[in-house]
Amino acid sequence: MSEHRSGPVRNEAARQAILEAAASLFEEHGYDRLTMEGIAARAHTGKQTIYRWWRSKGDLVADCLLEGLILPDQLIPPSTGDVRADLAVWLERIFGLLQDSRGEGLLRSLVAAAAGNADVGRRLRNSLWANSSLIERLRAAAETGELPADLPLPEVSEALLGAVILRALGREAADPEAVDRLLTVVLGVR
Repeated sequence: MSEHRSGPVRNEAARQAILEAAASLFEEHGYDRLTMEGIAARAHTGKQTIYRWWRSKGDLVADCLLEGLILPDQLIPPSTGDVRADLAVWLERIFGLLQDSRGEGLLRSLVAAAAGNADVGRRLRNSLWANSSLIERLRAAAETGELPADLPLPEVSEALLGAVILRALGREAADPEAVDRLLTVVLGVR
């Protein structure tokens, strides 16, 4: 007995072309000027094909981020052997990105996509939190004794990302002193 698949069958080449077109146009014009029509034209596909697979441009941008097509290197914390300095650099990089219109648009699109689609929200959470390079960096610091071994790493990661999201939603810049205070509170070490 063969299983019947309902819904459209994805063509991987078309999917990849759409993701690459969306990422490229996002980079060129930002989120606010990103349109499904522009993505379809760049990907040489129909707009209906995009909507068959993604409900909104926010969902599509979220997939671009998850696939590493948008800001791939900027979301990875450095690893120099000094976890506090590494996290300060990482946070300052992210806060700086969020002051840029592209970064602000990206955050708004991710929040909207996660709010509108539970699956997108779960995937973003897993990518940005549970399976993230941030968790790996914290885990490495705990293993080398830079951080207390009993520090709850998932909660530390969640607190750092939550602080980033709250500051970004409030369009509040973070200066180095604010980053230092945040790290002191979250890491419990100075």
